[in-house]
Amino acid sequence: MSDINVVPYIDVMLVLLIIFMITAPLVTQGVRVELPKTDAREIPPPDKEPAIITVDAKGEYYVNFGERQDHPIALAALAARVLAMKKYRPDVIVLVKGDTNVPYGRVVELMGYLGAAGVTGVGLITEPPPKG
Repeated sequence: MSDINVVPYIDVMLVLLIIFMITAPLVTQGVRVELPKTDAREIPPPDKEPAIITVDAKGEYYVNFGERQDHPIALAALAARVLAMKKYRPDVIVLVKGDTNVPYGRVVELMGYLGAAGVTGVGLITEPPPKG
């Protein structure tokens, strides 16, 4: 009488489960911001991943590419990083994700630095208002 030994398969399944449990929180990165709500026209998602620069409620800047994405970055270093990215990906789309409570001047200051880094068009990320 021959039976299939399933113990090795269970071991492999448990190892994969542990790996997925560890890596799943690492995949969802980003800085928590409360986006402004507006009835803006929704644009289709770009083909390539855009560069997203976040301004949180404290007025600190974060970028979604390069090292230490969850740490604040100075404006001069941010402009240098965007300039380096534009060298390798000249067609990159740059989006700004600003918290609704951040002073307007911080976002304008960021856009000035982006313009100095050679970014010609910047998109602003918002959320649709609640229905009702």
